[in-house]
Amino acid sequence: MEELYKRYVTEKLDEQDMLAGLEFHVPEDFNFAYDVVDYFGKTVPSKRALVWVSRTFEEKIFTFGDISRLSSMAANYLKGLGVKRGDRVMLVLRRQAEFWISAVALHKLGAVIVPATDQLMKKDYVYRFKAAGITAVIATSFGSAAAEIEKAEEECGPLNIKILASGSRAGWLDFESVYACSDVFERPADTTKKGDMMLMYFTSGTTGYPKIVLHDYTYPIAHFATAKWWHNVDPEGVHLTVADTGWAKAVWGKIYGQWLMSAAVFAYDYDRFNQNELLSLLEKYRITTFCAPPTIYRYLIKEDISAFDLSGLKYATVAGEALNPEVYNKFLAATGVRLMEGFGQTETTVSIANFTGATPKPGSMGKPNPQYDIRLLDAEGREAQTGDIGEICIYTGDDKPCGMFMGYYKDERQTDYVWHDGYYHTGDLAWRDEDGYYWYYGRADDLIKSSGYRIGPFEIESVIMELPYVMECAVTGVPDPVRGQVVKATVVLRKGTEKSDALAVEIQEYVKHATAPYKYPRIVEFVDALPKTISGKIRRVEIREHS
Repeated sequence: MEELYKRYVTEKLDEQDMLAGLEFHVPEDFNFAYDVVDYFGKTVPSKRALVWVSRTFEEKIFTFGDISRLSSMAANYLKGLGVKRGDRVMLVLRRQAEFWISAVALHKLGAVIVPATDQLMKKDYVYRFKAAGITAVIATSFGSAAAEIEKAEEECGPLNIKILASGSRAGWLDFESVYACSDVFERPADTTKKGDMMLMYFTSGTTGYPKIVLHDYTYPIAHFATAKWWHNVDPEGVHLTVADTGWAKAVWGKIYGQWLMSAAVFAYDYDRFNQNELLSLLEKYRITTFCAPPTIYRYLIKEDISAFDLSGLKYATVAGEALNPEVYNKFLAATGVRLMEGFGQTETTVSIANFTGATPKPGSMGKPNPQYDIRLLDAEGREAQTGDIGEICIYTGDDKPCGMFMGYYKDERQTDYVWHDGYYHTGDLAWRDEDGYYWYYGRADDLIKSSGYRIGPFEIESVIMELPYVMECAVTGVPDPVRGQVVKATVVLRKGTEKSDALAVEIQEYVKHATAPYKYPRIVEFVDALPKTISGKIRRVEIREHS
């Protein structure tokens, strides 16, 4: 750990050094819990690791020493219950502090973490329990998670272990029992190896059943690039990524890279998102680096940001969906902070980004992360030329780069479908400009083909988002007997704006004059909300199905 910390945290590499090459040499027995958390628990035990705030604004500070000890207590407790290496344990813990304690404890045991959101229902749990072979679950007492898990057990059979955090319930063990255990947990002789399964993530499932993405013990190390060169995390600062721990974005921004940098992470366990509360917390806790999806920034720029003191905010990043230039420009004008966009998937770490030291181009994803060999391939598998659209692919040859997934669990067919002939195919389309910046075009299955034209929905959405009365929009293709498809815009208006045929025409005319006329939406539909996955991604497939 000393060598890794010196090379990637304390040394000052500029963007050119970083982009020149990035190769991680991971020790054979590397384990994040022992080699990072326990390491800092010994070397900087009083340094803040987690600043946690409850929905009622109760505050708790956990140091690296605290997390090291508490995770050892939890490891001893879980081991006593029979949890062992390779067991799949589901964590349904929202943004509760028990997530960090449990995750590190499970790493110490060599068990496989399976994060999940508390928004799941019975059928979701049934599928996940069966597909992943879940034997134990640690769940929040808030909301309906425990009840839905019990309903799923009626169909799947009882789980071996059920532990409830922050509450009590018949048939469940109490997480409080953890704190009666020894805070010493020695690293076992038969410790995990870097190629062992460590983490399972269910994809958000915009189409069909979610796939199970597998990651091994090398995965956390790859998030050095995420935290240092994209989030620009300050080891003495506080980082906030707005994400539920049930989603992969949480481990991008709430634990691995940030703790590798010995930085504190901030967690607010809210019930419902409120932009004014978020701005107040950014002000109060002097958040230094911040990451959120475009939807969050869209809500923030609709507020009077000048009413809050955000002078502590030094850096902001955005990911999850492509960023509209209008959002970038308005946030910059309000805060003086540039939004540094990044791109990646549950299957990878950050793959393309506006890294530290770069001058971002509003709307561009940035440049490739040098730990991956990024290439744009056309429909024939040839490398796309500058300005041409291609699928974002990662060349792997016969090796798996550090940070890449192992494959889809028990789904060799789907793994081979996306990862073959030495390339991992992301399914996302982009083009590269003459300066090497990548520009998102859309998902391959979202591409609109109208009268011989290939139209990416994102470029039209970006134009519509420039209109001050538009909160969100989604562009899709609708079958047409003459043109094959026509463009449809599904629009959510800001409060106080009335829907009307005249407004629809205004949107159409605006697009005609702002971009190529053939791209304008021949159909404009106003809705109160866009259909989304429980991870917040727009379900364009659902919009198409109802068109």
